[in-house]
Amino acid sequence: MGKHLAEIPVSVLDLAPIAAGDTPSDSFKKSLELARSTEKFGYYRYWFAEHHNMENIASSATSVLIGYIAGGTSRIRVGSGGVMLPNHAPLIIAEQFGTLEALYPGRIDLGIGRAPGTDPVTSSALRRNLKGSVDEFPHDVLEVMEYLAPRDPLSRVRAIPGEGTEVPVWLLGSSTYSAQLAAALGLPFAFASHFAPAYLYDALKLYRQHFKPSKQLQQPYSLACVNVIVADTDEKAQRLATSFYMLAMGIVTGKRQPLQPPVKSMEGIWNDFEKAAVQQMLQFSFIGSAETVKEQLQAFVNDTDIDELMVASHIYDNGAKIRSYELISPFFKHPSI
Repeated sequence: MGKHLAEIPVSVLDLAPIAAGDTPSDSFKKSLELARSTEKFGYYRYWFAEHHNMENIASSATSVLIGYIAGGTSRIRVGSGGVMLPNHAPLIIAEQFGTLEALYPGRIDLGIGRAPGTDPVTSSALRRNLKGSVDEFPHDVLEVMEYLAPRDPLSRVRAIPGEGTEVPVWLLGSSTYSAQLAAALGLPFAFASHFAPAYLYDALKLYRQHFKPSKQLQQPYSLACVNVIVADTDEKAQRLATSFYMLAMGIVTGKRQPLQPPVKSMEGIWNDFEKAAVQQMLQFSFIGSAETVKEQLQAFVNDTDIDELMVASHIYDNGAKIRSYELISPFFKHPSI
């Protein structure tokens, strides 16, 4: 039996989506408006996910956006959900997040992922001067953590800023790989169930079974991300969700487009195969009125026994998106930040 919603914190995942008719600049302004609103509503974290070469997502320079949001808010934790470490030299990430921690002490999270966050061609462009690969991921994670640890007098390479900050490191995953690594290193673990539901339960089970306490974390701490779209009625929420379905359909078909305005119905927009593929990918999506979604979220927490819930909401109108986050906020614990 999982915890009651009122016992766990709730957080935000933002991809800085680009809506139809908007520029990246518009997207960033909307993200800041959402961050300020969710801070006011009592959300715990605000994370950006690194993606590249996608015309509908503007969160490629993840650490820059983290600084922008942290600078425009005052209490909410801000971080990466995540930085895709194979795209970067570990020292660069340690310096970037050490700088962020120096600017916004006690508010920065470093969530690390193993996937490229893009297609193979773009991945090659990102990594053209890096010899590393996903196979070196465990070593790279340890290297980042060493740079952020208290000074080692024997070390010839230091992250300045970064050294001694001990920015909290999370491992993110959509399979069982990162779950096992997070357990071995004693790190908190976040699962991307908002788009990759298949291995959620296996990953959480492995993480808890094999967790080894560390300096950062004595007990396993798990977070899962889900999609939530809430409005004043079930019908309004279902209409808002059509924007989300069209976005997901672009992933399935390979024909991505900016986030579209909602439509009355998806009939005639997707075929049966596309509908089934989208529904499978978005298994953990909770759409409806606040009361409808509250029951669904409680069932999800009961099933997973997670320690924290992260919410992604792909809604075309930013006011409606903010309203969605506002409506579910009272269900959760709001830690003093």
